[in-house]
Amino acid sequence: MRPRQLDRNHPACNVGRSTITRRATLASLGAVIAGVQTTRAAEPHRGGTLVIALQSEPTALVSAFTVLTWTLTVSGKMTEGLLEYDNDLNPLPLLAMSWQIAPDGLSYAFTLRQGVKWHDGQDFTSADVAYSIFTLKKLHPRGRSSFAGVVAVDTPDPHTAIIRLAKPAPYLIHALVGTETPMLPRHIYEPGGDPVANPANNAPVGTGPFRFKQWSRGNYVLLERNPTYWAAPKPYLDQIVIKFIPDPAARSAAFETGQVDLGYRTPVALNDVARLKTNPKLRFEAKGNTYSFNVTRLEFNLDNEYFRNPQVRQAIAHAIDRNAIANVVYYGLATPCASPIAPGLKAFHDPTPTPYPFDLKAAETLLDAAGYPRKEGRIRFRVPLDYNPSGEDMSRLADVLRATLGRIGIAVDVRSQDMGSFVKRVYTDRDFAFTTNGASNLFDPTVGVQRLYWSKNFVKGVPFSNCTHYANPVVDKLLEDAAVENDPTKRVAMFHEFQHIVGVEVPDLNICSPLFLTLANTRAHGHDLTADGVEAGLADEYVDD
Repeated sequence: MRPRQLDRNHPACNVGRSTITRRATLASLGAVIAGVQTTRAAEPHRGGTLVIALQSEPTALVSAFTVLTWTLTVSGKMTEGLLEYDNDLNPLPLLAMSWQIAPDGLSYAFTLRQGVKWHDGQDFTSADVAYSIFTLKKLHPRGRSSFAGVVAVDTPDPHTAIIRLAKPAPYLIHALVGTETPMLPRHIYEPGGDPVANPANNAPVGTGPFRFKQWSRGNYVLLERNPTYWAAPKPYLDQIVIKFIPDPAARSAAFETGQVDLGYRTPVALNDVARLKTNPKLRFEAKGNTYSFNVTRLEFNLDNEYFRNPQVRQAIAHAIDRNAIANVVYYGLATPCASPIAPGLKAFHDPTPTPYPFDLKAAETLLDAAGYPRKEGRIRFRVPLDYNPSGEDMSRLADVLRATLGRIGIAVDVRSQDMGSFVKRVYTDRDFAFTTNGASNLFDPTVGVQRLYWSKNFVKGVPFSNCTHYANPVVDKLLEDAAVENDPTKRVAMFHEFQHIVGVEVPDLNICSPLFLTLANTRAHGHDLTADGVEAGLADEYVDD
């Protein structure tokens, strides 16, 4: 096995190399003094309240059964994973102190941190790890693929958990962050029957630095400092207030007036970014956004009478000008992307141009061939378009698509609704024709992309999964083989072939990859230390007096 012991608090991390020349010694001494001065200038201190702005209200407060962005933000303060990751995606200890990966990739052995308590005072043990992994494998939108190969979780003692796999899972070591793979308290969830309906999803009991205090529906979530947190003296903050501010102008005003301290995924109106960058009390940061790259998509319901026809989907693909959308909808803060794998995942992204370039005449020809000529009012047919209400970019995109598709004779009625209604309509009732949505690729296509195209991930009621009802046995095999392929070259080739097939068949239309920025008041510090940034626990966060 390959041991990994990277605890940042371990004494070995402080061991350096001695220098042998006077000049080097003096230089080193100067560096040390400068370092001490810098550290003292930015010394974290206890107390204070951090206010986070969210663009939308979460539908639940635990991320075990949904990948809704706003749920992740809240959940990550209370629930923790086995590991966390630096901004280069290197794994670091959290609830697991160390780990060993077998040379054949078929087992991951974790030594758990001792003395960790759930918020209700119960001990965190390996039994919780085993319960969590199998629950997420069954019910988490991405867990169905992430943990597909898990056959057992051995618990030889309370502080050892060994995940055993039927086949290798080369991505798995990066899938164990708290928002993606939250550890759940077995003693609370198992006796309650259906985990998805457990009341703890709305009043979480975790091991994290903050405890649930209050959820004022439509207004805010209040979290309080966990006084028995295992990483004392952390956390530094007394409390966190997570405010729901759906109006982009109101969010901009809240940042300008100091009413909120922190937001991410570019939390203000995109046309305000340039102006707010001139405010000396605010700073935009790209760090803390590397755990997840997104792709904005138009998802077709392949059971719909119009969109089951590939020529109709191809026609719409020809009608979409990705460059214009990146500039008009996203004010240039996005990269046009025809692939389901974001450009940020450079190792896997295929930059091959779409087979359906912007061409309105080609779109008209395909619609005629599909049997939908223009009729009265020069309309071919009329369909509703539902958009994900998590951000104003989706509503703007819906308006642009309505105008765009009107040019080729498709009349679009844009429907708006709250997040709960949207999720129910699309993923449970399947009462939709097509929808604008965003998909987190995360750190690997097996985790973030497979869920959207794998036929086995068409599960009614599971949000942000295969809502198109796409089913292609060749694609299924490519995705399943890539998930267990240890040869990086072969794995990349499989994902390239997958991208080619879905690019031709167009079960959905990938449009662009947004650039996410974190916005912070200069009084707030410590939220950019890990790859998941604001979604993390924020145990290191502190605010100036």
